[in-house]
Amino acid sequence: VVKLLLHKGAQTDQTSQLHGTALSAAASRGRVEIVRFLLRKEANVNVVGGPYGNALQAAAWIGSAPIVEALLGAGADMNARGDGDCTALQIAAFAGHANVIRTLLDLGGAFNIDAPGGKYGCALKAA
Repeated sequence: VVKLLLHKGAQTDQTSQLHGTALSAAASRGRVEIVRFLLRKEANVNVVGGPYGNALQAAAWIGSAPIVEALLGAGADMNARGDGDCTALQIAAFAGHANVIRTLLDLGGAFNIDAPGGKYGCALKAA
């Protein structure tokens, strides 16, 4: 369905309040193959919209390390703030997704692990 819609001219980076972008919607549902397909179609990984913020934050909420890995590989901003002014690391810590935390720390590079703010505070407080 996604391939057909894109073939007919659907735009990958349009946002809505309910789902954000198509990439964020796929990430929030754990749809790894759709996320990878949209990334191949050059969907912007850092567009903010919808209930999670961006696609990386959506993947952190649901605990999908493979999606987090794909998004980081495509240039997702690991320090961007989304839902509740939180980073993906703070979200993953609050949600208790150790696999996502490991992936973020291993692949994320220049994370501010003690980033303050957001509704959870730093990652340690969020955990």
